[in-house]
This record gives sequence, C-alpha cells and structure tokens, in this order.
Amino acid sequence: MCAKTGFLHMIVPHDQFRLISGQDQLTSYRFGTGAAEHLFCRTCGIRSFYQPRSHPDSWSVDYRCLDDGHGVEAQTEAFDGRNWEAARAALTDD
Repeated sequence: MCAKTGFLHMIVPHDQFRLISGQDQLTSYRFGTGAAEHLFCRTCGIRSFYQPRSHPDSWSVDYRCLDDGHGVEAQTEAFDGRNWEAARAALTDD
C-alpha cells in the first residue's frame, strides 16, 4: 500500500483488464524513469489504476476504487514503497 495516498495495489495482467468506459477522461503523468504511467481522472483527480514499473505486463488497480459487490477477492502483501528497489527485488510474480 502507498503510505501517502492509501492506494491498495491489486496487480492485474493486461489481458485480464478491460476499461469499459471513461478512457477519454484520463490524463497521463510520468516522472523519474518514465517507466510508470500514472493515469488520473480529469474530473476528480483520482488515480484508480496505473502502469507500474514493477510489473510492466500488468496494471496496478486501486482495490479501494472498485465498486461494492465487485466479486473480486484479494490478498494483501506488505510492500515498502519508501525503499522501492529493495522491496521490488523481494517480490515474486505468481
């Protein structure tokens, strides 16, 4: 989880993700290496999903942005975003 924003990351492979509507309301921001693409809603500014550099073949979806009753179950795993490189090295792609 991101300590500052409360983003609860749920990693979803690209082939298992489909944005149904609202693509025209997204704006993109990149910083640092430019590998991650952060997508924000032009209307409210929320970042409900983005392309993380840690998982180039997946989206990181904010579990908290899913509507109630979405039917998705998730397990949480601690990730130290303040020490990103070391934490990334400890991840396993299951």
